[in-house]
Amino acid sequence: MSIGFLPSVPRESSPSLWEIYPELDSAAVQDHFKSTREQPLRFSRDMGNGTLRELAIHVIGEFYGVVQTYRAGDKAERAVLLHQATHDPLTGLPNRRQFASDLSEALGGVLVDDNSVCLMQLDLDDFKPVNDTLGHPAGDKLLQFAAGRIKDCLAGTERAYRLAGDEFAIISIGPEYLQRKEDLGHALVQAFKQPFTLDGISVFVGLSVGISTAPADGSDPETLMKTSDVALYEAKKEGRGRASAFDASMLQIIEQRELLRRSLRIALEKDQFSLEYQPIVECRRLIGFEALLRWQHPLLGNIPPAVFIPMAETDGLMSEIGRWVLENACCEALNWPSDCIVAVNLSPAEFLVSGLTDRISQVLDAVGLPSERLELEITESVLLERTVNNLDTLNTLSVLGIRIALDDFGTQYSSLSYLKNFPFDTLKIDKYFVSDLETDPKSQAIVRSVVTLAHDLGMEVAAEGVETPEQVEWLRDLGCDRLQGHAIGKPLPASAIKGFMKGAGFLKHTSTRPPMAPDEHARP
Repeated sequence: MSIGFLPSVPRESSPSLWEIYPELDSAAVQDHFKSTREQPLRFSRDMGNGTLRELAIHVIGEFYGVVQTYRAGDKAERAVLLHQATHDPLTGLPNRRQFASDLSEALGGVLVDDNSVCLMQLDLDDFKPVNDTLGHPAGDKLLQFAAGRIKDCLAGTERAYRLAGDEFAIISIGPEYLQRKEDLGHALVQAFKQPFTLDGISVFVGLSVGISTAPADGSDPETLMKTSDVALYEAKKEGRGRASAFDASMLQIIEQRELLRRSLRIALEKDQFSLEYQPIVECRRLIGFEALLRWQHPLLGNIPPAVFIPMAETDGLMSEIGRWVLENACCEALNWPSDCIVAVNLSPAEFLVSGLTDRISQVLDAVGLPSERLELEITESVLLERTVNNLDTLNTLSVLGIRIALDDFGTQYSSLSYLKNFPFDTLKIDKYFVSDLETDPKSQAIVRSVVTLAHDLGMEVAAEGVETPEQVEWLRDLGCDRLQGHAIGKPLPASAIKGFMKGAGFLKHTSTRPPMAPDEHARP
């Protein structure tokens, strides 16, 4: 037995003690001593060689009183303690600590025995919605079931681990795993195609898998973890629910994305953003333009919005970028006829920042644009997050006189409750339904149904992606109010808008298609 006293603040005098018992640094220990100084705290550690170290901490005045004892433990007790230290208590799988030890040992064997090591990182797809909607107990059951399905796919020297949350890993050792890895990856993905039953409720949660092998993709733990993580990212980017093996081109893509991410943070101050304006017509009359954000990177050239907008949302930059777009689009609209509107897209990420309606009102007041000349376009994904708050925000904007359009209608979640709970001014039909309108009766039926539904609810209908004169005629015959696309006019820089207005001949297209039968018309 050894007895000693440690000052409550300076800990440098006994670093080994604090390293062995990191709990001493925890808030729980501090709170215990604040609430009571009578009950000691006790900890134990398996020191190996059949020895357990026990620690009791008392508080005497301004000091911790530390009592350390050593005793021999029996074999069963040591085994229990060792298992607790190296395994996840929820799933029973080895934990991250054991994973790190096993991976280092396996990679050491690669250099000695000329074997191969296959590392798989696994991530559950759509676990968070299940955890959020059904509760943490259901989430815990799901993780247990998931661990069971993963283990059922394993054979030979394959071993599964739970790293954290819904993240798992598999280590395989042996020359055969260069061929086995793709079969195992496919088997794992397929195992998660079937639903899980949680308290009588069937839920679907997929699995994405990133695969790397040593020594080809890295011969040390850090490099192999990085390459398998890159492969996992690729699997998720390609649509989730798939297994992806690492190759060097993936790393190049990741590095380019990081370059873009760093560049995006300074794009505004470097004046790299610009706006283009796509014409919108209604009843053969130009009624306004939609503002489209563009990014001209100094080294990489034009970066598509589909690439940089998700980055900006993830990095919390959309609020600042969105305000810049709104200010510049509203300023430009002052140069147009007073009956022309300007349409601006609102990112779902902007709704997560408080004070959105105040910022929009401030911009309109500062610029001097009447609120009825602004139309804000949102997608249905906006209404999935914090639905009640977002509907309140949209209602406030509507009260201010700002028009609201529901963009890409029919391609995402299409809950009709949105249309009932909020009076949108415009529904925008996605180009997916317009592209084959001349030849596909199903697309014609869908467009006709949306037009009828919207008109019955007092809304206008706009069609995007109108590319041909024939599509123009079809949409007019189906009763679509607004048209937008290359057949109407391509996106223009602000400097070209006045010339477009003067010489626009886009309403004089002729069509060679046969006329629709009278009973096919959505409107007379």
